[in-house]
Amino acid sequence: MSELEEYRDQIDEVDKALSELFLRRMAITEQVGRYKLEHRLPVLDAARERRVVEMRTAATEDPERKADLSALYESIMAISRRQQRRLVHEGAEDPGYAAWLSDQSHARSPVHDPRVVYQGEPGCYSEEAAVGFFGQAVKSRGLPWFTDVFAALERGEADYAVLPVENSSTGSIRQVYDLLSQYRYHIVGEWQVKVEHCLMALPGVTLEDIRTVYSHEQGLMQSERFLDTHRDWKRVPTLDTAGSAKQVAADGDRTAAAICSRRAAAIYGLNILAEKVNYNNTNTTRFVVVSPVPERRSERNKISALFTLPHQSGSLHEILTVFAVQGLNLLKIESRPIPGRNWEYLFFLEFTGDLEAPGMDGVLHELSQLAAEVRILGNFKAYEPEEKP
Repeated sequence: MSELEEYRDQIDEVDKALSELFLRRMAITEQVGRYKLEHRLPVLDAARERRVVEMRTAATEDPERKADLSALYESIMAISRRQQRRLVHEGAEDPGYAAWLSDQSHARSPVHDPRVVYQGEPGCYSEEAAVGFFGQAVKSRGLPWFTDVFAALERGEADYAVLPVENSSTGSIRQVYDLLSQYRYHIVGEWQVKVEHCLMALPGVTLEDIRTVYSHEQGLMQSERFLDTHRDWKRVPTLDTAGSAKQVAADGDRTAAAICSRRAAAIYGLNILAEKVNYNNTNTTRFVVVSPVPERRSERNKISALFTLPHQSGSLHEILTVFAVQGLNLLKIESRPIPGRNWEYLFFLEFTGDLEAPGMDGVLHELSQLAAEVRILGNFKAYEPEEKP
């Protein structure tokens, strides 16, 4: 027998003992669950779990092994909680869970022939996303600011809003995330648009005539490499890409150009001087469809939520452990500062799943109990590139 085989035999022996002890522990935690059921106690006892971790990690002074032991016991206790939740059917005592139940009680079906709003001028990528999600016949209109879009939903002037949340080149759209946290609205769908910026100007204008380039700040950032080859051009940010095309067309300035979509060039009668000026050929913007009322749509497989954390060490790790133990794929996590509360953050996350699937009520309970505040933003079908409107 080789030295390696001897080591493996030793590991197998230890693993066998660990398995037997783990099963013994689970049998005991099942009895704990029955006790909690009988005495109407909650499954989660966060203070007790922290003490357990502290005691178990005290077995070593090695910082790396301490971290490993902590991760091990957090996983074991998360598995134990999942087992106990099969016995203990907790009610709506957790605020986040109760809010979700309330939302579900007055969810509507998707609106037929909806009114849709977006930020920007006709020809912008947000309008393209609205057409992609709702179809060519959609009744949509653009508004100047993101705040105007949310206000239109609040006044009942629209049934849905289509809003960009992130770009594959330049990251998250922070204004939209901030507004999603302020309004108790619901994400009911998503769409993606491949961004192919073009440089355009009035008919007859050449590259040599250009002195100023207009576009949304994201459009300028995404076209930075191209613009860096023309250092003498002044870059002026606007409210949206299509608005810059409209401005160039209206002003009649033959030294001005706009960076926006091919669709915008056709709408405003501009000539394209350069195509695909964005440096990332796979540049894509993801949009969410926002409703003022919760909805139940078919084929739900993606969940969006936001939460804040209690002031205690390891609180974020505890929440992330929930996803690992439940086998849920965490797709995105984004943090935003909370206004008026220095160094405190609001977290947005997205993960796979259907909230009405078996076992998901336990996930919601754990998130609600571990977080200082949790709110489900929506449960919807993830965008699939091959699908057609």
